[in-house]
Amino acid sequence: MKIFPDILARLAIVVMLAVLASCTPTPENVQKSNELPPIYPDYCDITIPENIAPLNFLLRANCEAIEVKAGDLTLNASGNEVVFDIDDWKDLMAKTAGQTLNVTITALIDGQWTEYKSFSWQVVKDKVDPYLTYRLIEPDYEIWNHVQIQQRCVENFDVSALGHYEQLENRCMNCHTYANQDPQLSMMYVRGPGGGAILNRHGELSKLNIPGSVYFGFSPNGRYITYSTQKIIPAFHSDPSKRLEVYDASSNVYVADMEEHRIISSPLLCDSLKFETFPTFSPDGKYIYYCAADTVSLPSDIHQLQYRLVRIPFDESTGAIGTQVDTLFSERSVCHPRVSPDGQYILYTVADYGTFPIWHPEADLQMMNLQTGAIDTLAVVNSQKSDTYHSWSSNSRWFVFASKRDDGLYGKPYFCYIDKNGKAHKPFCLPQQHPTFYDNNLKSFNAPELGKGKVPFDVDDVAKAMKQEVVHFK
Repeated sequence: MKIFPDILARLAIVVMLAVLASCTPTPENVQKSNELPPIYPDYCDITIPENIAPLNFLLRANCEAIEVKAGDLTLNASGNEVVFDIDDWKDLMAKTAGQTLNVTITALIDGQWTEYKSFSWQVVKDKVDPYLTYRLIEPDYEIWNHVQIQQRCVENFDVSALGHYEQLENRCMNCHTYANQDPQLSMMYVRGPGGGAILNRHGELSKLNIPGSVYFGFSPNGRYITYSTQKIIPAFHSDPSKRLEVYDASSNVYVADMEEHRIISSPLLCDSLKFETFPTFSPDGKYIYYCAADTVSLPSDIHQLQYRLVRIPFDESTGAIGTQVDTLFSERSVCHPRVSPDGQYILYTVADYGTFPIWHPEADLQMMNLQTGAIDTLAVVNSQKSDTYHSWSSNSRWFVFASKRDDGLYGKPYFCYIDKNGKAHKPFCLPQQHPTFYDNNLKSFNAPELGKGKVPFDVDDVAKAMKQEVVHFK
């Protein structure tokens, strides 16, 4: 019988894996510890969606071997890295959806097996949107032109590029934003001469001249976007413990009609005595939520710069902006309001002052119930470092945010579950295929956005769109 080379190669791999498995020691003479295992990322006692990728991790210990038991799944490995087989993981998630898994880690350290205190994974049937887009950027001010925008499937480890500095002439790029988490309608902004807003409609890309847009959001019907224009100024602190301050020398909010290619303005959104920024539509299209601050002398009075959470009516049928601004929250400086798709909650960032919370270690997330006005300070979610740049999953049960909780420098995507009673659960970090990924990664995950599917374009399509004639707005 003839055996083909590829079959021989597969047989060799199977034999090799069997040999390696037989060489991996298994626990014996185990002593128990009352301490939780020092794993990274911290996946102890968390709530996860059934469709999440495997939670691969490191044990922060000089161990020779490790055993992990999660439900009826047992993994034995040499060293301190835990990498689950993705098929075994998916089977585990399917079997335990709606249940709580008990996880036990036993490690061989200096010749002694130690079983750490068990922890839990609550596996919920509420799925998170399967795709995440984010901007990869160095966490400093010197290098702004090595930006990438990537798309990651959170159900596995597939990554693709939507924007890359090499294909886009080292340009700076704003984040990629979906309309209602819909991959068929989205937009990103490429800066610099010849730049513009790159609009995606079912994979057809067009370049729009929407001058100065920085933060933007789509209306529910997709016809309008609301956006802010900013003159952004970086400044340095004299206090060596603080790295950088960024503020707006001016900012206003507008609405762009994507069908008639016209700009809609209101004196209430373009007040020369106020800074207006971070606009977003409500899911029913009846309001524009944004942040507004009274002007102060900058940078000297930066600590007095306080942004309020406000809203103004909007008529989606006519594109008319309302005539009254209501204030919802003004106790701390507010940034990045986002309304849950079901319209029940608004999530926002609070800081001591200013408009750029990524540089503020005291920046935290808060959530307001729009029906009752009750405010949740999200103590289980926030850390001692910056927590901000958040977006919702389409089912309103999950949100993702960027946190610098590990080292105060690099932002990473964290996912938080909001149950049907509005209770927030301990967040967890986006899992990676290689457990050492975050130790070796030297870029921040910035402005993560969740989407219901994969967007129908890539970086080459964006590069081609940049050469198109621009569509002007009047």
